[in-house]
This record gives sequence, C-alpha cells and structure tokens, in this order.
Amino acid sequence: METDDLTVLVTGASRGIGAAVAEAFGQEGAHVVLCARDADALGTTADAVERAGGTATARAVDVRDEDAVFLLLADAVDDDLDVVIPAAATISGDPGTVPVTEETYEAFDEALATNARGVFAVCREAVAFMPPDGRVLVPSGSVAREPEPGMGAYAVSKAAAEGVARGFAADAEQAVGVVDPGLVATDLTGGRGRDPAEVAGLFVWAATELPAGELNGGIVGLRDWKRATR
Repeated sequence: METDDLTVLVTGASRGIGAAVAEAFGQEGAHVVLCARDADALGTTADAVERAGGTATARAVDVRDEDAVFLLLADAVDDDLDVVIPAAATISGDPGTVPVTEETYEAFDEALATNARGVFAVCREAVAFMPPDGRVLVPSGSVAREPEPGMGAYAVSKAAAEGVARGFAADAEQAVGVVDPGLVATDLTGGRGRDPAEVAGLFVWAATELPAGELNGGIVGLRDWKRATR
C-alpha cells in the first residue's frame, strides 16, 4: 500500500501505543481518524499527526458504544478505510497487583467491555467501510497467552480480544491479525517497557509491507519486523 494514500482508524489514540501509532502514520502522510474518550488528549494527538505531515480527524468516542463508532466512520471516512487499529484498552488497579481471584465483577465487566467487546464493535462496524485488501491490526501482548500473576481481568480480556481477531480473520474479507509489540511503557504496564514511539513502526510495517497472508489469523511481533527490515 502507498502510505500517503491511506486512511487509518486508531482507537485509544489519546495516549500510549495508540497515540504513537497515529503519529507514525502521520509521518507517512496518511489521513488518521482518531478516537478516544479524552477529547483534550485526543486533540494533542491530532496536532502531532498533522505536525508529522499527515491529516487528522479526531472525535471523542467510547468504543463500547457501537452506534457512536458507526457514526464516527460514516462522518469521517470519505473514501475506503484502509487500516484499523483498535488500541483502546483499560486496566483496573496497578499492573501485576490484581490477582484474578480477587478481581471485582465490576472491573471484570469493564475490562471485557472495553478490551474485548470494544475490539469487536470497532471491527464489526469498520469492515463495512473497508475494501477487501484492507487490514485490521489488533494490539496485544504475551499476557494474553502466557499466565502472569496479578494481571486479573486485563489478561482475560486480551485473550478474548485475540479470539475476536481470529474470528474476523476467518470470516472477513480483510486481513485481520494480532500485533504484539512486546512490553511497552504505557499506563497499562505501569510505565515499564519500551517507549511507544520505538514500536510504532511495527504497525506501519504490518499495515503496508507484511504480506496479507502472513498477517491474517496470525501474531506478528518485533522480531518479525526487525528481521524483515534489516
């Protein structure tokens, strides 16, 4: 894909991986449609996208509201939507301190609503706006696949999000896969890990250069990116 012709939707774009990925696509000249619940922080990301050389459309949208997601897409996507990155996510408590045996029902419901159902809602609404060669990149991490103490409902919800990605990979025309950037310093990791800007290029590569057959239904990570771009 030609990056300067891309229209890209990034949810959870107000901070963390979402904000860094949005700016990285801006550097490629893409039109980036941004959404998050924090309108002020979202405006900061939109400014960064445009300073980087792209164009931005920003809307305060909660991914738990599928009607709001649809209205965003209907209003903001003039041409085909090429890439979708559902990066919105939440965690209860400090990472590593909430055993699933002590997780509250309210926190469990919140995690699943945003991190899994939110991914489903974004994918479900977005595919109608995408061409067959469009791509969906679902951010995730090893916590979805490998037991890690104290990660509570967050780990469960990320496993569910990967299940959503596999379901769409099987049934949608578009290539849908999981992108695992490793441990990244965000609110979801307590600030531990790589700077989000260091891994944002992984998402641009997976959206534009990785063969669709290698993305669809799979998990791609930093090693794949670095090996391919040496």
